[in-house]
Amino acid sequence: MAHREPVRPGPARRFAFRFDRAFRLPLALLGIRPETARVELGPDELVVRFGPWLLRTARDNVTGAELGGPYRWWRAIGPHLSLTDGGATFGSSAVAGVCLRFATPVPALAPGPWPRHPSVTVTVTDPEALRDAVGAPPG
Repeated sequence: MAHREPVRPGPARRFAFRFDRAFRLPLALLGIRPETARVELGPDELVVRFGPWLLRTARDNVTGAELGGPYRWWRAIGPHLSLTDGGATFGSSAVAGVCLRFATPVPALAPGPWPRHPSVTVTVTDPEALRDAVGAPPG
């Protein structure tokens, strides 16, 4: 019987945020720059870093992804809480984004475990690729 190497999870896919020129300076004042903002989708985990804000959850907690935009800038730029559904937004562009939905709400906008959000909208450079990656099997 041949010896098989264990299957190792593949590396996380990284998605950069799209930064509209008009919002680069105000976001930078909050610590949100291209180097500090990204979405990483690995075989086991989703991590969203948006300057000092962090959302981390198990990949199997992500239940869907929907494209959105264009957005009104005052509702999309920066870290936001949706008063409609309690979702979080991490936005650096008003052009387009993707809303990731969770089976179990997760913390993101405030330190500590509360509040918890049923979704997060992120304005990455390639929303379609992130949506498709969420729908693909892990690894």
